[in-house]
Amino acid sequence: MISVEHRIPRDDMLLGIVRAEGLRSHQYPPGFDDRLRELLARRSEGLDAEEEGRRAAARDMLRNGKYKPTGRGKPANEYLLRAAVEPDYAFPRINAPVDICNYLSLLHIIPISLWDLDLSNANKYVFRLGRSGERYVFNTAGQEIELEDLVIGCRVQPGTHPTEDPIVSPVKDSLATKTNDDTTRVAACVYAPAAAVSASDLDRICGDFLDLLCACGESVEGGYSVLAPGSTIES
Repeated sequence: MISVEHRIPRDDMLLGIVRAEGLRSHQYPPGFDDRLRELLARRSEGLDAEEEGRRAAARDMLRNGKYKPTGRGKPANEYLLRAAVEPDYAFPRINAPVDICNYLSLLHIIPISLWDLDLSNANKYVFRLGRSGERYVFNTAGQEIELEDLVIGCRVQPGTHPTEDPIVSPVKDSLATKTNDDTTRVAACVYAPAAAVSASDLDRICGDFLDLLCACGESVEGGYSVLAPGSTIES
């Protein structure tokens, strides 16, 4: 069970939280490769008007303060879209949880974060805007992303003065909590622009996400919730 607080100061952004435990990172749902292949073929033909509207809305929800979602600051779903439509790019294949995350992000044209619950070593998380000076390493080359005014997810470390340690964002997730071959417990955040994704739509997306993750093992258990701005849930 994890606790998640939606503290992002805007009323047009929903969060979908998904948790799955007991999975095997290299066991895929039946037929997953075919589903991904069909989606990549569809995306190579471009987006329809509704999908393009969702892409634009997902980018707009990251316009906060100093943060501008352009260039390398675009939401992650746009990188996936580029990999799907440009022949010079190979669509990334990492492991089952990450590939499912990327599949759903490309399917729905919205960014999704994924993290290893054991590596994060926390039961409480908060989503807010990044503060001045906050950053984390996002790849093995040691590159960092500046987080000021970017939507981020933080693990909360308990104590007399609890600390909020940023680990994920709709652009790039922290290397410190990324999944690996030994991952068995994950959580994910689906970042949804309310103008283009209703609460019921997001609920269905999270349900599909959990169903796919539950097919990555014989005894996977988990849950999901949709968070409105200002709310806290346990999942």
